[in-house]
Amino acid sequence: MSNTINPLSNPKGVNLLCELCQKPAFIQCNKCRVTYYCGAEHQKADWLGIHEKICQLLVPLRTTIPFLASDEERQHRKDQLLQRQRQMIDLTRTTGQKLLFEGKHEQAVPAAMQSLRFAIEVHGLASIELVPSYLILGEASIGLGKLSQAEEYLMQAQWTVLKTPECSNAIKSKLHRNLGLLYAAKGDDEEALRHLADDIYHASEEFGTDDIRTSGGYFHMANVFFRQNRMDVADSLYERVTNIWYGYLLKIVQIRTKTPATPKGIPVAGDSHGLDEDGLDEAQEAEAIQVLNSIYDIREQQQKNKPLITAKISHALAMLYYILHHIDKAKEFGRRAVVSSEDAPNEELSRSIVELMKVFDNIMLSV
Repeated sequence: MSNTINPLSNPKGVNLLCELCQKPAFIQCNKCRVTYYCGAEHQKADWLGIHEKICQLLVPLRTTIPFLASDEERQHRKDQLLQRQRQMIDLTRTTGQKLLFEGKHEQAVPAAMQSLRFAIEVHGLASIELVPSYLILGEASIGLGKLSQAEEYLMQAQWTVLKTPECSNAIKSKLHRNLGLLYAAKGDDEEALRHLADDIYHASEEFGTDDIRTSGGYFHMANVFFRQNRMDVADSLYERVTNIWYGYLLKIVQIRTKTPATPKGIPVAGDSHGLDEDGLDEAQEAEAIQVLNSIYDIREQQQKNKPLITAKISHALAMLYYILHHIDKAKEFGRRAVVSSEDAPNEELSRSIVELMKVFDNIMLSV
């Protein structure tokens, strides 16, 4: 997987540096041959975090090409390079965010660093476009318990936002969400709730109050109230998060199964942005798994179990795993939804659950 190199044998003026720490490199990836590391430990960390996904994609970005004679050829090469760099920014950020939702904070760091590196190449050092990468690095540091480092990343992001009047509400929302997580990790619930409220405000301005991209603020706010044992407030926020994801997932299922319009009595939220058949990117898939399973576990542990709420979250998870093609898990949560819905006073919900179970049965019969 690697070739050993000697820094002393590098051509004059060429300094090969480690992809992660920027110290002198002693080994080279033998697959792409354009990436270098100080040792096997950093190569493994980078491979697990992002390099496995982008190994071959780096080759055209880091390979010197012959001189191009015409202006047209040079411009075409420049446009092609810019397009590839932008694609790398999207890929590395999505991967980093996905790893964060999966709780793999250490693995998220290489992906975030790559996204920051490409963002700097495309946008420059002072651009607002660097902020999403700083936020991923900040959240990863929070997850690793490195709060001082997290604060440095988030202060850099906050400074960039403050000096950019045209900064979007979407970026402001993500900044305040991360600041909320930082203060929650510090045990300062008051500041955490203030920033999470700002997160919800900006996300609502950008996407609407009932959008999956707004729901994260509700979820983290609910977690703060849950730790304070303020269960009435936490429960109402968890229920709102459930309804938002339920509505969004139901629309995807309807598209895939050509189901008629939403049954009466089932709230559908999150219609502020277009929805195709896939509906979720990798990071959103990981977020849905993490958020909905967390809420389900909380509902299961509550002494006063409310059948309708349990049926709704179980049904949401059944739809999620169906969308992700995990049919066994989808059927498992579907069965739990059926059991809970037997005690739930909502015929339309019960009918919707049963219809989904029929879809699962048809899939199993066709295999």
